[in-house]
Amino acid sequence: MKKIIVITGFSLGFIILSFLLINVFKKNDDVYTENDISMVAITKDKSFQIYKNGNFKSTFLTGVNMGSAIPGTFPGELAISKEMYLEWFRYIHDMNADVIRVYTTMMPHFYEALYEFNQTENDPLYLMQGVWLNEEDIFDINDAFAEEEKLKNDLIIDGIDLVNIIHGNAVLEPKPGFASGEYTYDVSKYVIGWIIGVEWSPNFVLNTNENNPDKTSFLGSYLQTTEDASPFEAFLTEVGNDIIQYEVDNYKFMRPLSFVNWPTTDHLTHPNEPDQIEDLVEVNMNHISKTLAYTAGFFASFHIYPYYPEFLNYSLEYKEFIDHRGNVNAYQGYLKALIDKLDMPVIVAEFGVPASRGKTHEDINQGFNQGNLSETEQGEVLSYLLEDIYESGYAGGLVFSWQDEWFKRTWNTMDFDLPSRRPFWSNIQTNEQYFGLLAFDPGEEERVRYVDGALEDWKDEAPIYSDDELDLYTSYDERYLYIRVDTNSIDLLTNQLIIPISTIENQGNTSINNTEVEFSHAADFYISIQGKDYAEIFVDAYYDKFYYLFHEKLEMLEKNPFYRMENSGIFNSIYQALSAELYLPEENITIPFMKHNTGLLAHGNGNPMDDTYYSLSDYYITSNSVEIQIPWLLLNISDPSTKMRLANLYDDEWFSFEAVEDIYIGASIIENNVANTIFMVSNTWDSWQTPSYHMRLKQSYYILKDAFASYND
Repeated sequence: MKKIIVITGFSLGFIILSFLLINVFKKNDDVYTENDISMVAITKDKSFQIYKNGNFKSTFLTGVNMGSAIPGTFPGELAISKEMYLEWFRYIHDMNADVIRVYTTMMPHFYEALYEFNQTENDPLYLMQGVWLNEEDIFDINDAFAEEEKLKNDLIIDGIDLVNIIHGNAVLEPKPGFASGEYTYDVSKYVIGWIIGVEWSPNFVLNTNENNPDKTSFLGSYLQTTEDASPFEAFLTEVGNDIIQYEVDNYKFMRPLSFVNWPTTDHLTHPNEPDQIEDLVEVNMNHISKTLAYTAGFFASFHIYPYYPEFLNYSLEYKEFIDHRGNVNAYQGYLKALIDKLDMPVIVAEFGVPASRGKTHEDINQGFNQGNLSETEQGEVLSYLLEDIYESGYAGGLVFSWQDEWFKRTWNTMDFDLPSRRPFWSNIQTNEQYFGLLAFDPGEEERVRYVDGALEDWKDEAPIYSDDELDLYTSYDERYLYIRVDTNSIDLLTNQLIIPISTIENQGNTSINNTEVEFSHAADFYISIQGKDYAEIFVDAYYDKFYYLFHEKLEMLEKNPFYRMENSGIFNSIYQALSAELYLPEENITIPFMKHNTGLLAHGNGNPMDDTYYSLSDYYITSNSVEIQIPWLLLNISDPSTKMRLANLYDDEWFSFEAVEDIYIGASIIENNVANTIFMVSNTWDSWQTPSYHMRLKQSYYILKDAFASYND
């Protein structure tokens, strides 16, 4: 009997141990295999499912898009280190995000960092891998099948390379502007999908369709066109099928696949869209379907922002839509219309708003503008839009973007700065640079100055000018010219302060029209501050780049001959263009040219380490001191890193640039409306070749962290 008991106990122990091992194995085995094909994610009906702990689980995907640049570099330099990726992955994971999306092939250490990070986590970060198509080639060739199908073949080759890369089995030779190296880390079980392509130019789509009328069908092993497909949709189908086919044939693995799309080439019609090109042609995801062999599944992905194209502002259908909150909501109106006509899961692969000072476009319905939003407003808007996406039945929403990108340009500022030097300074007037949840702020550990009323950070700075009335100080960094004015005898809160600035020689105004204010040196700008309630920077009409571009050169607005006069005494408000005159065809009305007064200065605490931080602050004033931060571009400085400015606007056919040596600054308190000549002194700053910066999580990060958590089961 004892022998039997011993044997039975051993057997029971073995069974228990086996059970535990099996369940531990199942818990950690996040790859599903069926008919010798492995998968980590599938699509079903309108849901996206990820294989976890032995089951496919429907998941509302939350995450971020990640670029490949840091300050001082362009994207093609791929300068982000492995250590930085590991730090970012921790932040993103802690934000309750599921997914990182990248647009193109990354350096080997990106995939290595992802692999290493996920070894430490029960809930890994997943990757949506993009396959990029060179946009310069698109522009030059303008036909997916032209030049012996170069664009199609390039896309397939890059896709095949990426299949090998994510399985840790690739070597890419060095090529300027592209990732290269040896890829040895297998991250295939963390890659939940492909998103192929770019935001397609309508002209590219249309030209492909018109030039190839016989190429309207494709039947592959995994993807096929429907009978209504266009040549462009057939091109996409073939590319996607070949990438799937290669991975199945070589690695017995498949994963869901999609193509980039956006409202400009969506499958809907928008009769009140003022720009014909924004509703010119469709790329209809319903015209691409999966075969029975493609068990991983197909999904649609769109980049959808609340302020563009114009039909999101002016559609008679969307702007009357009432959302689940009971609010008028054009964004959700579009989301619902879009998904209701699609037969597969849909994710919003990009959505976002920038926390920038500059503004480029307005959402006239809800104020979710392209710029001039604080970091807090950015987070609140992102959370609102994410809720719209979820409530509209989408399978996920990926925020654009994880990090700020100093190299970016925007149409309403790009003529005023030096393209080759954009990554080397922080142009807060260019909204495209500030979509990130992670900020790159000037300074190695902190900014050189903060406009917060605490003057300790100026303690080593001597005034550049002093008199019986005030002391004037200046400083600078990669984003701002800083100005401080102190006074002991006059209350700054109840009197007007005038600060003239000159940035270009041999022009400017020696006085302000219709006032008694005069300057010892001709001024190109002046700042007027009247307590906490009003402050603005003005520009000499002769040096007004907005007027020159939109009134004189493009002739979109009325000309004023007095603005072309030197030393006219006329100073203008500083504007940014938001949109040209728009004709709305469905309503037969015209919307006037829209502009934004970017010269207005906001009062508040500009120190992100303070609980009262307001990221749009331009100045902070007390009774006896004021600190001001002026973006370089507001002073027509086109590249502070090499000390370049806009040259005389009327000397060339278009904008040109020249070196600046010294600038002149003065200050005076206009007490009891009595003015005198304001003395101005010479000042300058040092150029730099490599910018200093430090990383900071924006207020929006923490707001979105809470929002993401609400979608996690």
